[in-house]
Amino acid sequence: MSGPAASRAEGPVDPDVAEVVDALRQRVEALPARSAYRRTFLEVYLRTTEAVGRAVAAGGFEDPDWVRRWDVTFAGLFLAAHDADESGTTVPRPWRLAFAADPALPPLVHVLVELNAHVNWDLPQAILAVIDDADLASEPLVASRVRDHDRINAVLAGRTVAEGRLLNGGLGGTVMIPVNTWLTHRFLPRAREQAWHNVLALAEGRRQGPEAYAARLRDLDTLASAKVTELLEPRWALPRVTVRGFGVTVPPA
Repeated sequence: MSGPAASRAEGPVDPDVAEVVDALRQRVEALPARSAYRRTFLEVYLRTTEAVGRAVAAGGFEDPDWVRRWDVTFAGLFLAAHDADESGTTVPRPWRLAFAADPALPPLVHVLVELNAHVNWDLPQAILAVIDDADLASEPLVASRVRDHDRINAVLAGRTVAEGRLLNGGLGGTVMIPVNTWLTHRFLPRAREQAWHNVLALAEGRRQGPEAYAARLRDLDTLASAKVTELLEPRWALPRVTVRGFGVTVPPA
């Protein structure tokens, strides 16, 4: 996709989100052989971002401008981590652990692990970046933000069958459809709900000052890193998600 908002059969993509889609496509095309195992997540993320961009362009949110800014910020955190890892510079610990996963693991496991790092580590920070303390003091505005956040779950659910058919890695598409449905309808929405809790925890730290915010961010780093490590334990990731869940919750200060 090139240009501000290329039209597809499914509809146009918001121009700003289209730029993110282009950036993701560039990373897919530039992946070196040593990082080929990361292609599946990049492609899933590209297609999902494109779907969000279509929903923004179609006016599928109460505040499309806010969703646009949030989605671009969210993707930017992943792109920064990806680029830092490829260039050998400092990478946030949850991403460093995810990117260091054994390349021989099935593509689905890489998708789960990288998605986990993105939701648990990046998502609360991305939301916090586009919602200030005055916003958080307005109950109606926060409720609107939460509803728009929840609408993303519907976009993800709408990708379930298509992604189930596209994903493989030793598992046939007919198997992947129920697996993907199970993840997107049960565990991912709960993890995203937990991310909102973590936004509020980080926001409280931000209100208290830089030291308190840094402490809350360290808590999130510890939890998100531990969850990635847990998913990479030498047993299959899916049963562990079933038992222990996908998200993390920052405890009270």
